[in-house]
Amino acid sequence: FFSLFRYLGTGQSLASLHYAFLVGKSTASVIIRETCVAIWDALHAAVMAQPHKEQWKEIADVFQQTCQFPNCAGAIDGKHIRIKKPVRSGSQYYNYKKYFSFVLFAMCDANYSFRYIDVGSYGSRSDSAVFAHSDFGKMLQNKALDLPEHTALPGTTSPAMPFVFVGDEAFALGENLMRPYSSRGLSLARRVFNYRLTRARRVVECAFGILANKWRFLHTPIHLKLETAVKAACVLHNFVRARDGYNFEDSLTHSLHSHRPSVVRGHRQGAAVREQITAYFLSPHGALPWQLDAI
Repeated sequence: FFSLFRYLGTGQSLASLHYAFLVGKSTASVIIRETCVAIWDALHAAVMAQPHKEQWKEIADVFQQTCQFPNCAGAIDGKHIRIKKPVRSGSQYYNYKKYFSFVLFAMCDANYSFRYIDVGSYGSRSDSAVFAHSDFGKMLQNKALDLPEHTALPGTTSPAMPFVFVGDEAFALGENLMRPYSSRGLSLARRVFNYRLTRARRVVECAFGILANKWRFLHTPIHLKLETAVKAACVLHNFVRARDGYNFEDSLTHSLHSHRPSVVRGHRQGAAVREQITAYFLSPHGALPWQLDAI
């Protein structure tokens, strides 16, 4: 355990652990990998279980209280985890920032806890491709996430609106997935919507920042076979969050890089939901006193 937490907490190399604990580098790698698998198996169901209807409602209530974005069930994003070049991998792990990586895709709640993660997709893939091929993306597409029934926005009685996830422009617009409007030629209403969505979406950026600053091995290139360490760090992040809380300033800088946005198409149902929320943000029930000063 000492070698594991030295590695996770400081990012020391396997060679450094070899000298510190008098074990071979390959032995240290096996210890870290097997212990991380055990941590994931022990904590995953306890701190990262899939929410049910009532829990989704609780998540949405916290988003409304802290970010003032109604019917929001979570924020999604993908981050590059820098790795050492895998043998005979070609360009699969080579990303647009010109280094090798795999992708950590995550959905988190307004308390900066991860509710779903997908680890290991090729660094050359876009966020939208990683999302579409993830279990979470497939469950959302197939309506299998057990989201609550459509609910009217706060202060209104109709229409009933779906619960949504918020992401950046790399994701495709959908009935349950909101993304910003294109940044060119925006009306006042659309600029307000982008501002309000960004306030909700930033929680996943903060969660990544807390993760990277707590577990310093994420600041250094890791071996591909140690991707289980990323999964272990995510469940430990949730465990520590539940026990200790967190300090916002700790999340302001991190070394995990966002994906480059790619052009993706939305669909009509998603556009209708987004327009309805946009209008709500300028209504007496949904407007914030400072939103016009902030855009």
